[in-house]
Amino acid sequence: MNMTFLQELFTSITQRDARLRRRSGETLAPDHSGLVAACQALLASDGEASSITLASRALAIYQRLDAAEKTRFFEYLATDFAADPAAIDTAYAAYRESRDNRSLQALFEACEPRRQELFRRLNLASDGTYALVRMREDLLGRLTEQPDFTAIDADFAHLFGSWFNRGFLVLRRIDWNTPASILEKIIRYEAVHEIRDWDDLRRRLDARDRRCFAFFHPAIGDEPLIFVEVALCKGLPDRIQPILSGEHADQAGGIDDPEAADSAAFFGISNCQTGLRGISFGNFLIKQVVQELSQELPQLKHFVTLSPVPGFAKWLAERREDESLPESLRDTLAELDTPDWHRDAARTERLKAVIRPLAARYLTEEKNRRGLPLNPVARFHLGNGAELHRINWLGDTSRKGLGQAAGLMVNYLYVLDDIERNHENYTANATVACSSEVRDLARRARKLAKGETAK
Repeated sequence: MNMTFLQELFTSITQRDARLRRRSGETLAPDHSGLVAACQALLASDGEASSITLASRALAIYQRLDAAEKTRFFEYLATDFAADPAAIDTAYAAYRESRDNRSLQALFEACEPRRQELFRRLNLASDGTYALVRMREDLLGRLTEQPDFTAIDADFAHLFGSWFNRGFLVLRRIDWNTPASILEKIIRYEAVHEIRDWDDLRRRLDARDRRCFAFFHPAIGDEPLIFVEVALCKGLPDRIQPILSGEHADQAGGIDDPEAADSAAFFGISNCQTGLRGISFGNFLIKQVVQELSQELPQLKHFVTLSPVPGFAKWLAERREDESLPESLRDTLAELDTPDWHRDAARTERLKAVIRPLAARYLTEEKNRRGLPLNPVARFHLGNGAELHRINWLGDTSRKGLGQAAGLMVNYLYVLDDIERNHENYTANATVACSSEVRDLARRARKLAKGETAK
């Protein structure tokens, strides 16, 4: 039987149920107790058509809850919809006696929280997948104050990891002819370099030297999951302002004809759905976009990012408080407090001589508790197999760029023959693949820390 016909049939049943409830005056109690009862009824249902109706009803109630009622509902998910300890004990005792696959399977089933099956059934509703993504977004905002909700988040992440498997993702190119409803979302979800208005968006999409690609999922329609913006150029770009202003083609390295480009620069990667945090899309996106661009423009030789360095300015500020560092170094860093320091040529040269080496040290040597690079953008690209290739002085002179990274930007280079080796070394040993230029800068940073001349 045609699956599209079945989907339309189930949707029709759901819509008919909603109309009947409206006509009969039935109201959905906008409180957690009504939702818990709807969820219990959904778990007790044994028919697919009725389950779809019940799932739609439960999600409709959830969407009407206020913040406090949602918190109460999550509390019930954490307790009443957890796994049954007695059932686990019984299943484990049986497995300990028999050690066979049948008892092992029973133990697995006993250990699974009831809320996982609840989420699967809620997913039957029309737009159920996206509703659950939004539900997890609500949950994530409560984890700091409600650590007991972490188990619920783990269940969401487990299911989403399967539902948003790479095999289900659809790559689409975004251009000026893309439906306006999607373009509006691109403006709203841009997280790296703000898109100010429609003219700004058109400069990024409609120029011949630009490309934009996004991943979509069939279950959530025209809601993008992640998108990447690309500038085609000659050589590796070192500044973001010409790219964003539309002056790129008039600058050194800019092009008018895409076939004259030898490099593709990824200058913005934005995750769109907070509720899918931790579900990896970016590595698949970059690799597939590289394939798409290689087929379209086979002359391309370099695939590189022009990436921000969030958190670097904060790290620099902490170094200024470190009395073990030479006073001269701390005095130079204090010049960052001078208004419009980046417009003073002499001051920028002094700062450049110390900040670029310190950035190399920060990106290659500063680690988090897991022994991985402290910088999140570095973790992302290095984990994908890229090389930390170049640190660009005053690559971003916007207020945001100066505030988060003293104006620095970084090129991460994707060398197709090296990606797998770099990825394996990073995964096994947290090895930071970097160019000789970056290694030299890191050595200079060590000299600066000892009060030696950084040359």
